[in-house]
Amino acid sequence: MKQRLQQRLQELKAEFESGQKVLTELDDKRTNVQNTLLRIQGAIQVLEEELAKVNEDETSVLSNELDTEALTANNGVNPETFEVSS
Repeated sequence: MKQRLQQRLQELKAEFESGQKVLTELDDKRTNVQNTLLRIQGAIQVLEEELAKVNEDETSVLSNELDTEALTANNGVNPETFEVSS
């Protein structure tokens, strides 16, 4: 009886140690995934900011082009050369 109990105790200790090892590995993987997600989130933020700048620049260029067209159409003056069209 004593030998069976000691054997079972050793089996449970081995299982416990194995479980702790798996848990440690999972914790390490979780940490790695969290770090990867943080890097991805940072990259997303940078790209979104860059796209916002590009959109602002495109809007500004388009607005200037529209202003130029409006001045030319309304006044008959080319604002780039200040020549009056006939």
